[in-house]
Amino acid sequence: MTATDRPADPRYESMRLRALAHPLRWKLIDVVAREGSATATRCAEVLGESVASCWYHLGILSKYGYLEAVPGTSGREKPWRAAAALSKDLSGRTDDAETQAAGLAAASAFIDHEAARAKERIRRLEDEPEQWRATNALGSVSVFVTVEELAEVKAELLEILRRYADRTADVASRPTGSRAARIFVSSGIEPRD
Repeated sequence: MTATDRPADPRYESMRLRALAHPLRWKLIDVVAREGSATATRCAEVLGESVASCWYHLGILSKYGYLEAVPGTSGREKPWRAAAALSKDLSGRTDDAETQAAGLAAASAFIDHEAARAKERIRRLEDEPEQWRATNALGSVSVFVTVEELAEVKAELLEILRRYADRTADVASRPTGSRAARIFVSSGIEPRD
């Protein structure tokens, strides 16, 4: 039984979400996803972290089903690959207070990670060729919608992302000339005053 095959257990789900509350783990997930697979040594090189730290955190991500060792490899220098898409809602919406708190911690770490990545992309934008610079977008809008309309917006945005999702895990499916691009989606109802 893999970590993602376990029956629903609020304590396990809480620990699984809590595993995503560490900022280095989001960076490791990014390296592994971008490269298709990566060893702790490669992650350490890319992130400027120690091999031991990367190895430990890769193991935690594996324990909770986010990453897995590439089949046929073993030992400390085994390559890791994505095992489960992180498409689940990180908000921790549940009747279980511990799982809800863990989801909030995971979502907060994720948003901090994405904000740092967006700032870095903006800082480096001028280093990119014009055709890639022209694809950059940053913006937001507040709209007045019904619950059904907001659900439709969410579904449409996620469908666009799903069209390209297989290319993350399947390096061979990436078209010639393609590059890693980040699309961050957040939608939700504004709190009432």
